[in-house]
Amino acid sequence: MRKIIHIDMDAFYASVEQRDDPSLRGRPVVVAWRGERSVVCAASYEARRFGVRSAMPAVRAERLCPQAVFVPPDFVRYKAVSRQVREIFLRHTDLVEPLSLDEAYLDVTVPRNDAPSATAIAETIRAQIREETALTASAGVAPNKFLAKIASDVRKPDGIFVIRPQQVESFLTPLPVERVPGVGKVMLGKLNALGIRTVGDLRQRPQAELEQRFGSFGASLYRRARGIDERPVQPDQPVQSISAEDTFATDLPLEKLDDAIRQLAAKTWQATRKTERIGRTVVLKLKTAQFRTLTRSFTPETPPASQEELTAIALALRDRVELPSTTRYRLVGVGLSGFRDREEVVNQPGLFDLVRK
Repeated sequence: MRKIIHIDMDAFYASVEQRDDPSLRGRPVVVAWRGERSVVCAASYEARRFGVRSAMPAVRAERLCPQAVFVPPDFVRYKAVSRQVREIFLRHTDLVEPLSLDEAYLDVTVPRNDAPSATAIAETIRAQIREETALTASAGVAPNKFLAKIASDVRKPDGIFVIRPQQVESFLTPLPVERVPGVGKVMLGKLNALGIRTVGDLRQRPQAELEQRFGSFGASLYRRARGIDERPVQPDQPVQSISAEDTFATDLPLEKLDDAIRQLAAKTWQATRKTERIGRTVVLKLKTAQFRTLTRSFTPETPPASQEELTAIALALRDRVELPSTTRYRLVGVGLSGFRDREEVVNQPGLFDLVRK
């Protein structure tokens, strides 16, 4: 049976700011640019008490917590600290799967050191993070990734929670169903409408019923309700998507997005030059002034072979947006997904080559 640790840094960006600027300690810190166009990147625990959360509009955060101190994000600094933390992980196992700058899975089934248990490893890692970075981290220890991720949130901040194999059912049964990763507000409403409010309620539903109602996610819910997760920890996963996006100072109509789309396509194309893999699917992302997010995508028979091809497809996707002409947009993004190894697609003709033929 696997021994998995999920490490989650506590309010990472905000904690780095409070560490580096003593005047911010104990104060509600919001990592974001001020203004109507900005969103919250992170909030300290002092700000969270007022309801401030990541990804909410900065203007709403300011209304919820007028005394908040706004600090512009410094991702270069956050990435440097993240690398420092990952070096600590690698002292204990080679099987480290980063999820973002501030969290990762570790498989310590076969630890690098002679540690007595996965719990002891997690405690050592937390102590090393505190000593070497002056930051705190929370940890979850469990037989699989799904349970470890839930466990790391139980004793936040600066805590550890362990789910042993014999405790899985007793832990999951009373758990609110919204604690299951992937159950957002919309899915929660659908489950509540069926009388499903806890994981225990979910366990009572047959797999066939859940699949009929929710498709493949229904099958996932059935397994999660039983604590089943066979996904391995995968270090150094190959790139799956690359994108660039921009938030405008003033909302723009659809026909005024051409320049932004061209610039973002150029950024995305340049970023793909740093990987040996090739993206097949072009994705256009738009966010309206009312914060409604739209995506349009297209997978040509052959991957885009140049910046010009990527730009042309992205502009064509813009024409597939069918909202009223009065709609204004606050954000646009251009991305590539569906990456494959270069040898899988080498020697295939480009899209425009096929057109010319």
